Amino acid sequence: MEDGTQQDCDIVIEHFDAHCQTIADSVLQWMRQLDGDSPYQVSRLEHCLQTATRAERDGADEETVVCALLHDIGDVLAPANHSQAAAALLEPYVSEKNHWIIKHHGLFQGYYYFHFSGQDRNARDVYADHPHYQACVDFCAKWDQTSFDPNYKSHSLEYFEPMVKALFAREPKSFF
Repeated sequence: MEDGTQQDCDIVIEHFDAHCQTIADSVLQWMRQLDGDSPYQVSRLEHCLQTATRAERDGADEETVVCALLHDIGDVLAPANHSQAAAALLEPYVSEKNHWIIKHHGLFQGYYYFHFSGQDRNARDVYADHPHYQACVDFCAKWDQTSFDPNYKSHSLEYFEPMVKALFAREPKSFF
């Protein structure tokens, strides 16, 4: 790249822009991969659909609803650090607050089960002074941890598809 020209850079940028136009479709395909065997009473996809449906029914804005939908998409890409993977995907398109919540929701969700495996359920308290601490607590309490209900009537992935496409149609905040 050191010897690249403006023309070379223009080709790279054109390719990047074209790829960005397909990211929503890729995201929806990854979400479909969450549908299947699960140790929970619902599939991982259904868990995400319930989380997003609850957020929408609570009056959350569209960006937050999409973040709720995609909060566990990292399970497909990087299960060992699913929260960070989901946050990295969303970061160029969402507010700093929503990015922070998604990035940290795995730790905050641990409040509900860490103690069963000898971990500190209050590990999230390391962030107690962070401005988005309570918002992440609320995300997990109201939407995430409650969304394993086999009897809950959630919206379909197709219902959320226009919202996902609108989010990823935004101009990304950073180029690389």
